[in-house]
Amino acid sequence: MMQASKRAMLVAGVLGLALVQGCATKVKATATVNPAPAEAFSAYGRIAVKPVRVASGQRANQSGVAKIQANLDKDLANALADWNKRAENGRSLVIEPVIEQMEFTHGASRVLFGPLAGSSGVLMRLKISDALGNQVASPEFFQRADAWAAGFVLGVHDNLMLTRVANLASEYIIANYSVAKGGPTGADIKAVRN
Repeated sequence: MMQASKRAMLVAGVLGLALVQGCATKVKATATVNPAPAEAFSAYGRIAVKPVRVASGQRANQSGVAKIQANLDKDLANALADWNKRAENGRSLVIEPVIEQMEFTHGASRVLFGPLAGSSGVLMRLKISDALGNQVASPEFFQRADAWAAGFVLGVHDNLMLTRVANLASEYIIANYSVAKGGPTGADIKAVRN
């Protein structure tokens, strides 16, 4: 009888470990810090931010993409209006947000399965170029929502992850307007791809 209970405990432990390992997101960043752009964004007379799009060949939750778009719009609306009031200088900057990877657990999945639904993660890149298509910067922004933390608050962390990634991107754009200085990706060392 004792042998059977030990075996059952071992099987339960191995299955539990397998479930926990399955919870980790595969979304990874490439760095913890974004380099400075080629020049400060104030050198451009017009700055346009395109709508968020998903990289070709990738799948992303559309409600997650819409939440990122809404936060970028809210964060940048006043700054873009002020910047584009200046006199035209013949130079324009185009900023294109691209979701390169997204794992987003939300709604019923999170409520029903909690942490077993897995972690969420998002990696977004800003393709920043001049009117001729020359790259000015290509910063990336990463955020994740741990399965256990998100599971216990029924998905609040999943949604906050989307807000945080948009905030990081907006802060980079605003911070590099006057002086080209780069900024954080939002990733810690554990989130960087080896």
